[in-house]
Amino acid sequence: MLWHPLTAHICQYRRLSANPGADHMQQSQYPLDNYELEDRYRRESGRVFLTGTQALVRIPLMQRTLDRAAGLNTAGFISGYRGSPLASYDTELWRAARFLEESNVRFLPAVNEELAATAILGSQQVEGDADRQVDGVFGIWYGKGPGVDRAGDSLKHGNAYGSSPHGGVLVIAGDDHGCVSSSMSHQSDVAFLSWFMPNLNPANVAEYLQFGL
Repeated sequence: MLWHPLTAHICQYRRLSANPGADHMQQSQYPLDNYELEDRYRRESGRVFLTGTQALVRIPLMQRTLDRAAGLNTAGFISGYRGSPLASYDTELWRAARFLEESNVRFLPAVNEELAATAILGSQQVEGDADRQVDGVFGIWYGKGPGVDRAGDSLKHGNAYGSSPHGGVLVIAGDDHGCVSSSMSHQSDVAFLSWFMPNLNPANVAEYLQFGL
């Protein structure tokens, strides 16, 4: 399995359905007036309210739930380096620390992007450890567009090596096409193509969840 990059365009607050087909059935079970902000991470079906950044936090929680339902004892590992438009991702991960811990997901902010990518690469070798405590580790790397350039060697090698059978890696690149908060505009698609990494471009917040799993 290859590493899958997700080019993240953090967008406005939107309503989404984590499971659109189940909305009608869930309306009586989860009345709108009983909705709590923590439900954005707790609910496993029905409708939730998320920002794009919060959707990126929800992805590993959903992955852990899916693995558990499949009878797998997995863990999650997230590492990267902040930078607009992903500058608030680590903040949101810290806010959701309780949910991450409950789902056996560890967040380790890195000193720079390449060290984060190298750590993620190492998480895909857990099956080779005779003393492993989990069946596999799913990983998330994140960084701003220039961070993709800086971490290129680690990302390219990670994609070439592949992921573990019960793991997998999601690469999240925060691109600033309009040079709004960067010294120059950037777009990571071409870099990913040169490393033969499949590219995913979600069009809305709901697709963050669909493409991220």
